[in-house]
Amino acid sequence: MSSEPSIFFSDVNERQGSFLRRTFVLGGLTAIGGLALTGRLAQLQVVQAGEYATLASNNQFNYRLVPPPRGRVLDRNGVVIAGNRPSFRVLVVRDETKDLDQTLDLLGRLLPDTMERRRSIIREVNAAPRFSPVPVKSDLTWDEFAKVNLYANELPGVMADMHEARYYPFGGSFAHVIGYVAKPNERDIEAIREKGEKVPEILFNPGFRIGRQGVEKAFDTQLRGEAGGNRVEVDARGRVVAEDIGGSRPAVPGQEIVLTLDSDVQNRALEVFGEEAGSCVVMDVRNGDILCMVSAPSFDPNLFVSGVPGPVYRAWADYERRPLLDKAITGTFAPGSTFKPVTGLAALMKGANPDRRISCGGAFYLGRRFACHATHGSQDMREAIKNSCNVYFMTLAVEVGPDAIADVARTMGFGQTFDIGIGGQKPGLVPDREWRRRNPVRGDGKWYPGETPSYGIGQGALTVNALQLAVYTARLANGRQAVMPRLVKSIGGQEQPPAGNVVNLPYDPDMLAVLRDGMNRVTDVGGTGFRNSQLGLGAVRMAGKTGTAQARNYGAGSRKGAGRPWAQKDHNLFIAYAPIDNPRYAVSVIVQHGGMGGGTAGAPRAREVMKVALLKDPEIRSRIEQAGFTETEDPGAHEANELGAAAPAAATAEGPQPAAPTEPPR
Repeated sequence: MSSEPSIFFSDVNERQGSFLRRTFVLGGLTAIGGLALTGRLAQLQVVQAGEYATLASNNQFNYRLVPPPRGRVLDRNGVVIAGNRPSFRVLVVRDETKDLDQTLDLLGRLLPDTMERRRSIIREVNAAPRFSPVPVKSDLTWDEFAKVNLYANELPGVMADMHEARYYPFGGSFAHVIGYVAKPNERDIEAIREKGEKVPEILFNPGFRIGRQGVEKAFDTQLRGEAGGNRVEVDARGRVVAEDIGGSRPAVPGQEIVLTLDSDVQNRALEVFGEEAGSCVVMDVRNGDILCMVSAPSFDPNLFVSGVPGPVYRAWADYERRPLLDKAITGTFAPGSTFKPVTGLAALMKGANPDRRISCGGAFYLGRRFACHATHGSQDMREAIKNSCNVYFMTLAVEVGPDAIADVARTMGFGQTFDIGIGGQKPGLVPDREWRRRNPVRGDGKWYPGETPSYGIGQGALTVNALQLAVYTARLANGRQAVMPRLVKSIGGQEQPPAGNVVNLPYDPDMLAVLRDGMNRVTDVGGTGFRNSQLGLGAVRMAGKTGTAQARNYGAGSRKGAGRPWAQKDHNLFIAYAPIDNPRYAVSVIVQHGGMGGGTAGAPRAREVMKVALLKDPEIRSRIEQAGFTETEDPGAHEANELGAAAPAAATAEGPQPAAPTEPPR
């Protein structure tokens, strides 16, 4: 019995057709894939060859920013007061060291003082961007520099190079006005971000510095310049193997800034203060140029460039004479008797007769006794300025009232700040009835009559700074214009205008002449500043006004500074201008807690500073030489290192003014 096969085969032609279809599909797909691959390769190798060659080159080369040389700061005569100097330094690159601790150990054998900063070095290295060199020590000696290079092969990741470091050739003389530079910190970065601005990459460079105070801070953008860059070839691990000179870009130096300051006058001003604290400002009465703006004691800004050691900074911060404070524009003091011409001018504006005689019996009475430092008898305004009589000016103050005094004070430069280019100025305080209403003593906001006598002699709530005193003196000496102070002469070669519009003073020149006549008598025989204000330059003389301001309430205790702690002694002031017959320069001096009269502590310092300014002026020097005079010995002149010593009391003493206690300068 036959059976059918269990497996059924289709027709042969049908089987062959199915195979051919599959082969055709697969072959087509393969051909399409091959064509696509060929096309892509052609695109990469022909069409986009240049683009990918650039990307490959960028993977091979890195661009490292180079900090630009910071712009120089010059004085009015072209003397560098802030510049740059070459400095050897040693750096560490974290990513190129096998063991950072071991590398620092080896480096410590060559440079032992780096061991003291080990923790801060490790912190800075770990915070730095990859492959970024971090300075370990700057200002290497030649021997140290050579030693590091000699053992370079044994110190992986360590290199020594030369760079430009900020340098202040006069040390502390310009420290407060010029300021200093330091490394950017997190607060600086955050401040830029809060403004919505992009943080410049150069700020993360370990060798970059920014301005921290004074001119360095105020004009930091102009002084920075533009960062350059080195295009370097790196290996697979990111290490530099060569530099592409053609691809590098040089840094652009910062702009040069010229100030109105005179380095000789500035240096002399700091020198005459010795160990005393205080400030000195010198101005040209014709155009307002500031020749000197000194605060004492000072500090060395060079230490901030590489980082001030902690103990040194704490010593500065804790010292009661506060070397870090700019007392010329930030410290505020009661002006004492230097303010009396303001009271006199307020009275003249109210119709007072300068020839009117007022008798001084040694005290003024208004509800209580206000003492004068002497019994002057009958005197007119000129004599009262010469004698610095409290009774005379208390009488005038009570007659004209506080508002009239305040108006004149503001016109003469008090109670305001000036646009001299740098910050930190404090306006001080010029009180009046409106101020008292907003700052009541007993809750009723009234100005009490007993406040006016002290106000009239520069005490009470009234506070000023040394710059304002210099502006006030310059305006008195000028006699016609309300000169404005100027500190910055030019930026990048562009001349800078004065700090505001110069307007005419709203006073009759004859009124100001009365005040100047009184100031001339202060430095003449019998005046409160005679002995210590003689320049020794023949007919070229200096006019001035002494002042002493209380720093505390005396009560029934001693009013003298001797034996008192430094912080309880009086402040001593002196303002002056010269020459008397054709004023050229004005000076203000404040000796903080000097403990003596303004004629004893302030006048000799003002004299020495003024002499430098006068002798450097070609016209005045020629006048002196044509008259056959050179520097000669005069009473009070050339007292070698006696600037802090008291002169005979009868010749110079000006007692402190009775008033409410004033705060020490802040």
